[in-house]
Amino acid sequence: MSTAVEFRSVSFRHVSGRPVLSQMSFTLSKGEALALVGRSGSGKTTVLKLINRLFEPSAGEVLVEGVQTTAWDPIRLRRRIGYVIQEVGLFPHLTVARNVGLVPTLEGWEAERIRVRVWELLRMVGLAPERFADRYPHELSGGQRQRVGVARAVAADPPLVLMDEPFGALDPITRAELQQEFKDLQAQMKRTLVFVTHDMPEACLLGSRIGLVQDGRLVECLPPGEFLRSKHPEVQAVLRTLQASESLNVQR
Repeated sequence: MSTAVEFRSVSFRHVSGRPVLSQMSFTLSKGEALALVGRSGSGKTTVLKLINRLFEPSAGEVLVEGVQTTAWDPIRLRRRIGYVIQEVGLFPHLTVARNVGLVPTLEGWEAERIRVRVWELLRMVGLAPERFADRYPHELSGGQRQRVGVARAVAADPPLVLMDEPFGALDPITRAELQQEFKDLQAQMKRTLVFVTHDMPEACLLGSRIGLVQDGRLVECLPPGEFLRSKHPEVQAVLRTLQASESLNVQR
């Protein structure tokens, strides 16, 4: 199986000189889904920004499809990567259809091909195109906007998708629905996926491996079942927090 993303002893320092990542190494094969978990400020989002070259490593190498990110044309690289964030980031002055079709338009796709792709994706994310294609973002619910964000991220058929807390701002029911819908979508499309989450059930549902980031280091990177059985102290701390949260929800 060929490699999609590789970190080779990657370190990153903030412009202030503060260390963010330290000697991080991992390899992600095509079609794998890596869920990154850990405390706030541990460096998880920095990993995503290094992959799409919003940041460049202070030391070490980040490779996408076997090529160092610093050797990629930044625009070419980012158009091969879908990006989904918690705030969605839809353009308010564009319709749903134009938001979803934005990257294919920039890539020079023909209008009919874009229309077919947009309608296909809206159906895949549970939004009937005849009802939603001509709406604007302000006319949608939070869950609907997030669905549009997912559709936009995969519209140009990128081999790699990055997600940063994509469902974190949604209510629990909508979040659970979108998690399952995205899992089904991922099963169809088989894209390589790297996503940041604080939600362990989400990490177990969507990730083929779970990576724990602690103080800028990747201290565990295991399949979900093995991760849940890990004796690493930080894994145990994460799982205790999850158990406490579940207990509180039951009491409520």
